[in-house]
Parts: sequence; C-alpha cells; structure tokens
Amino acid sequence: MSTILVWRKQLQNLYAKFSVYIIIVLKLIAGFLVFSLINSNIGFMEKAASVMCTAGLSVVCAFLPMIVMTLAASALVLIHLFELSIAVAVVTGVYFVLMYIFYFRFSSGTSWLILMTAVSFTLKVPLVVPVAVGLLGTPACIVPAACGTFCYYIIRLVMNSSSMFKADGLEGMIASAVAFAKKTMTNKEMWVMVAAVVICILLVYGVRRCSVDHAWKIASVSGVIAAVLVCTAGNIALDVHISYTTLAISGVLAIVTGLVLEILFLSVDYTRTERLEFEDDEYHYYVKAVPKFAVTVPEKSVQHINERQSSTGENTENGWGNDSGWRDDDEQEEINDPHSSDDDEDMDTGWSESNKKEIEADTILLTRSLNKELGLDVSERNKPAEKE
Repeated sequence: MSTILVWRKQLQNLYAKFSVYIIIVLKLIAGFLVFSLINSNIGFMEKAASVMCTAGLSVVCAFLPMIVMTLAASALVLIHLFELSIAVAVVTGVYFVLMYIFYFRFSSGTSWLILMTAVSFTLKVPLVVPVAVGLLGTPACIVPAACGTFCYYIIRLVMNSSSMFKADGLEGMIASAVAFAKKTMTNKEMWVMVAAVVICILLVYGVRRCSVDHAWKIASVSGVIAAVLVCTAGNIALDVHISYTTLAISGVLAIVTGLVLEILFLSVDYTRTERLEFEDDEYHYYVKAVPKFAVTVPEKSVQHINERQSSTGENTENGWGNDSGWRDDDEQEEINDPHSSDDDEDMDTGWSESNKKEIEADTILLTRSLNKELGLDVSERNKPAEKE
C-alpha cells in the first residue's frame, strides 16, 4: 500500500508540474477517439470522415475548452446526417438544441461528460462513467450523462436503420422525419438505460456521502447492482434486449474504476478513525475524523566517489590527502573550483600585509614595557653615565 501511495504522490507532483501539457494531451486523445467513433459509425460524408479531418479537429479542439469539442462533435454528426437525409438532420438538430438548453441551464461546465458517456456506451462499458461521476461529481451531472446516453442511441438508430430514412420529395422527407422522431422517442432500451444511469449516479453519490467506513467501495458496488437490476427489470417487463454479458463486464470494470479513484482521490486509514463530541453555545457536535494516509516520497542522495589512482605519487600530485580515493567535502569543493584556493590565498596575503606592521608595533611596545619593569632598559642605564 505504501508503494501505491508513493506512486500517487509522484503522479500528483508530475501533474502539478506539467498540468498544462497533460491536459492538452488528454484532450487530443479524447478528441481523436470521439471523432473517430462518429466517423466509423455514421461516416456518410467521405470528406468529413477522412483521417485528415479527424486529426485536424482533434488538434484544434485540444487547445480549446471542452464545450468546443462537444459542439464540434454535434456539428460533425449533423453533417453526416444531412448527407443521409435532410429530415433526419433537422430532427436531430432540434434534439441537440433542446439538449443544450437543459445542459446550460443545469450543469454547464461538464460538457466532457456528454462525450465520455456516449464513448463508454460505444465501447460496451456503459456503467463505468456513471460510477465515476457518482464518486467525483454531484447530482447535477445526471443531465449531461443522460444527454450522452440519448446521443449514443440516436447514432445507433441511424447506423442500424439508415436505409429506411432515405426519401425524396417533400412528402417523403416529412414521413422520414416523423418515422425517425417516433422511433427515437419510443426506444424502450434507451429509456431503460437513461433510468439506469440516473439511478446509478444518484445512488453512488448518496452512499458515498454517508458516514460509514469504506463508503466509496460500498457506493461503487451498490450503484452497479442497482443499474444491473434496472436493466434486468427492463428486459423482463418491457421486452428489451440489453446484453447481460455487457452489463457484467461493465459492472466489474466500474467497481475496479471506483477502487482506483478511491486510491487517487481519497486514500484514508479507517483503522485510525476517531469520533469526537463537543459543543459550543449554540450547537452540540458529533464528529467522525478519518485520517489520510501520509507518505513521504523518498529523496535520492547522491555521493560522489572518485576513481582510485594507480599510485600514491599521482594522488599527492593531484592534491589528495589519502590513498583510498575518497575526498572530504572541502577537498572536493577545492577540486571542483580550482580558483577558490587562489582566492583564499590572496585574501590571506592581503590580510597579513595589512596587519603585519600593527603586530610588529604591538610586539615592540610589549617588549619595551617588560624591559622597563624588569630593569633591563639599556637606554635608561646609559643616561646617568652620559651625565657624569
């Protein structure tokens, strides 16, 4: 566990240092995945479905906000549908307008969730995104998640029944539009999956906020079970055909995703849980405190080791004090900076020259005072003799 926490800390440091570039790369990958899936499923216009168009849109959207990528994906879908049938493109455009009205009203800022939900359904893992959103998001995220589910089933309907929506003339276009709208709104499987996604998000969010140990694990498992039960009830009651294999694989991956997200964003030690009780003038408090795992990333210490010289004479010439090949820190600094010793010698020389005379003067004065006290001052002795 400590190794995983060290890796998490290193990932956090790496993201904090290169967050701008990491976000751009993730947007580039997401854009290429979204546009590739659209072109591979409903690529009716060959020019728009080309690899150059996919790569160009991905690169442009990588440097822009996610709402731009969502709008670009919607525009690409409408272009392909316009090539198939103008009536289908018009009806889908109306759906997109209504969808964005709800999105901007309730949950603006989570446009990436519309794309990721549709992508998860296309990749046959529809329960992964609802569990992740319930753990990390809020109930407002059910709007973009439901919109993403709706978009996926629109694309799937066009992909499976494209031939029946082709029509010529005004009457044929009207009939095609009515048939498309009717099939879209009466798609029982779509509404069952929308209900499963909404219930999964709300249940995961509610359990995750409960004051129980291992709440994130319980929330992930309970959300998956609830979604599977809703889909099973839909298969039995409404005679829809949702694959149980897809639900099983998606549920396992969703639980694994929940465990990974718990390690990355929560990581608490339930064995050291504390329950506190205190009060003030207005309230009485019951507090449950769960400490986080604290792991310090080990720092690498580098020790410089020089190669062993062949002889002691070479060591002496190179200024080494011993034969073992090791150097003290001061000696290593002198070798790394050869000019430092010269500077020190210059400083010592300047100091001795400036203070040499003062030291000599102090020495002379001290000698004279001692001679005088001991009666050894020759000059004082000679003065009486001269007078005589």
